[in-house]
Amino acid sequence: MGEILDRLYPVPAIPLRHEDPFTLLVSVVLSAQTTDARVNQVTPALFARASTPQAMARLRETEILRYIRSCGLAPAKAKAIRALSRKLVEEHGGRVPADFAALEALPGVGHKTASVVMAQAFGRPAFPVDTHIHRLAARWGLSSGSNVVATERDLKKVFPEADWGKVHLQIIYFGREHCPARGHDPASCPICTWAAARRRRTPARREPRRSKARRQRVTDRRE
Repeated sequence: MGEILDRLYPVPAIPLRHEDPFTLLVSVVLSAQTTDARVNQVTPALFARASTPQAMARLRETEILRYIRSCGLAPAKAKAIRALSRKLVEEHGGRVPADFAALEALPGVGHKTASVVMAQAFGRPAFPVDTHIHRLAARWGLSSGSNVVATERDLKKVFPEADWGKVHLQIIYFGREHCPARGHDPASCPICTWAAARRRRTPARREPRRSKARRQRVTDRRE
């Protein structure tokens, strides 16, 4: 699987355009329930107006909202972006911390967002798992987890730590181009075909054979 992903996406680009950890953080917050393409459409004007925590904190929520209105959950995101900017100024000297706990303490920042920033802005080991990667991991038999926390744990066991950030991006691109949620033909998918063949090679569990004497006792009880 890793060979397939490396062949198709040897150097996967970060899909959200940004200049530094702060603009990446804001972009990732905006990307929730919104396409990366939409985020990349609205952020140039927003960052031209305010590209630092200090400048963003000085804006009113209504002004931030005007720039991001076409994004899903825009009012809540405008509130979170202003609040996290103020917290960065007040508690972190206007800098985005390279620390999971500090990032997740920021308004509007969950574990997935913090993982993206840690991996893509700071190069720290992290495996961000969104609903798309969660879906593909289950489809490919890499995880049987019922939630993204379990899927993240399983994927970290499958891939080397040094590759986590790269594989995260590779799976995103592969899912968009080869393995969509709907209208998918597994027979034409480079990985689904491979994963299905791997499952067929895995022997099914069989019940232990009973001894002749035990089979006779079972027969006697049934008669």
